[in-house]
Amino acid sequence: MDILDAARALWRTRERLVLLQCGFGDGTTFLELWRAWQDDAQRRAGLVFIGIDPASVAATALRAVHAGSAREAMADRLAARWPPATRNLHRVDLEPGRVQLLLARGAALDWLPELQAQVDAFLIEDVQATSADPGRGPQRLAKALARLAAPQAQLWSGMTDLGDALAGAGFAIQGNDGQGLHAVYRPRHAPRRPPPPTPAKEDRHALIVGAGLAGCAVACALAELGWRSTLIDRGDSPATMASGNPAGLFHGVVNRQDGAHARFNRAAALQARHAVQWAIAEHGALGNADGLLRVESKLPDRAAMQAVLDVLQLPADYVQALSVAEAGERCGLTLHRPAWFYPGGGWVQPAALARSFLQRAAALAQFRGGVAVRGLRQVDTGWCLLDAAGDVIEQAGTVVLANAADALRLLDATHWPLQTVRGQISLYDTGQSTAAPRLNLPRMPLAGDGYVLPAVGGLAVFGASTQPGDDDGSVRAADHVFNLQRLQALSGQPGPSPDALSGRVGWRLVADDRLPLVGAVPDEAALRGQSIERLRDVPRRAGLHMFAALASRGIGWATLGGQVLAAQIAGAPLPLEASLVRAVDPARFALRGARRAALNQALPGPPV
Repeated sequence: MDILDAARALWRTRERLVLLQCGFGDGTTFLELWRAWQDDAQRRAGLVFIGIDPASVAATALRAVHAGSAREAMADRLAARWPPATRNLHRVDLEPGRVQLLLARGAALDWLPELQAQVDAFLIEDVQATSADPGRGPQRLAKALARLAAPQAQLWSGMTDLGDALAGAGFAIQGNDGQGLHAVYRPRHAPRRPPPPTPAKEDRHALIVGAGLAGCAVACALAELGWRSTLIDRGDSPATMASGNPAGLFHGVVNRQDGAHARFNRAAALQARHAVQWAIAEHGALGNADGLLRVESKLPDRAAMQAVLDVLQLPADYVQALSVAEAGERCGLTLHRPAWFYPGGGWVQPAALARSFLQRAAALAQFRGGVAVRGLRQVDTGWCLLDAAGDVIEQAGTVVLANAADALRLLDATHWPLQTVRGQISLYDTGQSTAAPRLNLPRMPLAGDGYVLPAVGGLAVFGASTQPGDDDGSVRAADHVFNLQRLQALSGQPGPSPDALSGRVGWRLVADDRLPLVGAVPDEAALRGQSIERLRDVPRRAGLHMFAALASRGIGWATLGGQVLAAQIAGAPLPLEASLVRAVDPARFALRGARRAALNQALPGPPV
């Protein structure tokens, strides 16, 4: 039996089949499996294929390799969604909810520890997988595969010298003829961390508190995994709070250190583009995902910027360094600084994007508006949402808090290092009388210290002010003046009088490390007094999750954050590397607090 026969037997008997290939190459194995899956009328499972390869073919080469073969049409579909060659775990949805490719470019020994999945079948064809560490490489590779292996997972490899290492990691060797090796994962001892139980179909229902971008994105991602959700919001319709601005932008980040913040923003922006394109093309949202300019304030010129891109090996289809003249020509304004051009950035109506998420979820997502959740109560079967009188609004085994700062109140977590920030945008009606000052708007979003968008339904949209801890909901003239100063610095032109402007005020929740909170809620009471060093060991409040602190990046972060949280809830492969999942884990603050408390107990003197 080869991997195709094994896959065919598995996808006929289960809900999800996960395969991993080291040595993705030109995608032939994946395309053959996808074609066989499509042709099999008896299939039941969705297909998740994880591909790792040190290099990557370009989209044009992908098409050329498979031209004239039975795989040509499928190769064309894959090439149309082919991601930029950045060092990320790329999620490529080819049949949403049914066929998904997770693609990682780099060495297998580097990427396998970053994966979080239960793999049913392995194909190890990358002869470079152990070359970076020839002494211990086979053992490291075998242990990394065993960590990911589902019970009875099958493995095929042309690397016949892996037999001893695989046997030592719990694989039973079924055959090794010197040409190829076949093994099955049958460890003598149960793994230390057994996989979490998967809820029965009748229990796959989540209550989502908050129907802004975060909540709607989670509902969409859960629906793709076969889960129902009920979104509960105090507004009468989705996305009436921070997601209610007439337009907002999204883009990636370039940072010389390429730390967690830059890598998460890059991964999120790549996913956001596809969601925005879908909302525009399928659901009529106003917006554009064909590019964004971000003015550079520190590096002096294009050459210095390009040097950073060369070090980071960031490709041109993700970001480009433009001179002052090139950037000005691209946006149609006279600029005074060079700029980064993000081909996959853009702008969209946040509420329209939220509605698009719900439309994609279709009947699996129900919206309940005009309902304020005032409390949470844990019961034997899960969680109850309570109203102001303490009566039960809804009850379910799984609850997601996607209601920004109000989630902290419900969790009694106001001590976490987050703050609410007031923001005011300015709006100018470009269709006013000819006597009104003319305002030239850019052809594409222009960001930097502030932002200005192309015309949005006849409005100029620019801003935004930021005031932490300010709860004043009125539109203020002083903030219009501030936004006009930012507009002039960005676009090189004076704006209209503040009296000619209208505006909108909103609040966003911002973490001190400028990353969102995505994941299971920590049980801080159970954590007290424990000596814990790793996030995975932090106790959690079973069935309670959150997606909050999207700061000013709701459009950019919503899609990926929703996908990650839905995968955690459903036990599906995570579309984000483990180091970044840890970076956005809500328990990071609780772990810091526990370490600080332990240090205070161990050291004499005042608390640190």
